[in-house]
Amino acid sequence: MSVNAQAVTALEARHVLQTYKRQPVVFVRGEGTRLFDADGRPYLDFISGIGVVVLGHAHPGLAAVIAEQAKTLVHTSNLYYHPLQGQLAARLAELSGLQRSFFCNSGTEAVEACLKFARRYWYSQGVKDRTGYVALDHGFSGRTMGALSVTANAHYRDPFGPLIPGVTFVSPDDIAGLEAAVTESTAAVIAEPIQGEGGVRPLSPEFAAAIARVTRKTGTLLIADEIQCGLGRTGRPFHYQSLGWTPDLVTVGKAIGSGIPIGAALVAEHVAGQIFAGDHGTTYGGNLLSTRAALYVLEQLAALAPHISETGALFEQQLLDLQRKHPVVTAVRGAGLMRGLELSVDAQPVAAAALEAGLLVNRTAERVVRMLPPLTVSASEIAEAIAILDSALVAVAASTVEVKA
Repeated sequence: MSVNAQAVTALEARHVLQTYKRQPVVFVRGEGTRLFDADGRPYLDFISGIGVVVLGHAHPGLAAVIAEQAKTLVHTSNLYYHPLQGQLAARLAELSGLQRSFFCNSGTEAVEACLKFARRYWYSQGVKDRTGYVALDHGFSGRTMGALSVTANAHYRDPFGPLIPGVTFVSPDDIAGLEAAVTESTAAVIAEPIQGEGGVRPLSPEFAAAIARVTRKTGTLLIADEIQCGLGRTGRPFHYQSLGWTPDLVTVGKAIGSGIPIGAALVAEHVAGQIFAGDHGTTYGGNLLSTRAALYVLEQLAALAPHISETGALFEQQLLDLQRKHPVVTAVRGAGLMRGLELSVDAQPVAAAALEAGLLVNRTAERVVRMLPPLTVSASEIAEAIAILDSALVAVAASTVEVKA
């Protein structure tokens, strides 16, 4: 089917709410780590739908199970049982150590669920004034009102205030500030083990240990936000496992469906015991199509673990080589196949130059080039991406010199 890119953008301009600053490209097809635009030009995809398409585009196995389920039964609602939710919850319990799951449609919805469950936990025990949350500077948990309330960026927050009250933000290098903020009035601490939108910022071992210590000391619930860094992205089922955390609640999204919308709030048994029928709900969450896709994705991710460790180490080494070569690169951050290049200048020109050369990355936190390739990415594709980034950095450095001159 022929697609006219100008017609696509013109139609959107007339009828789609303009909440996105889209890049000037129209994609119509994908295969593995490649996307193809309306003119048939290939692009190496190192953003994978913001960390979503972990098995790559048009994965034959995933396509087959989706098609089979679509021909059998897609949706019945949560008024009834179906065979797949229990299977998926059991698998997530195996991977996480948290015994129960609430299924929803996205990572943001998983955050909303966890915020509610944290308050319900205390309310059920008669502690009705323990309603506050502690979140981190640079953290991002989503755009809905609850998730936005624990998202630090004022640019996202300010137009929509007042948000839910009782949220305290702490710098992720301020242990004393954390200790002061978490009190007997705090329902939960929410933290990303690696802050994604905030610039691919891993929590330091010292700060992660402080979170574990203060939540344990005060009895405060710990919500590990694993929407971007979880489910194999860093080489482990969940990145909190490398920090020594035992979270009470975990948010899951993005990778779990490899493009089919599904999220989950994982809930430890002691919290689940304080949540009751009618406390939360969703129409679509955990339907047959999404849970069938997620079961297949988790099966594939388990087999990919050695590959992720190997390619993640290779990716890090080649990015460090770029840093040594280009003074504009001030840091290489992240783990596994979740990586960020921090620059001394705005990252948008680098992302734009990479797009022009056929590589998809994105800018986050103003000066960070973020990369979240499919977890199936090959060593040769990493080398190809590095070569394009190398050229993009050279071009941006040259133009910066020209402007200064």
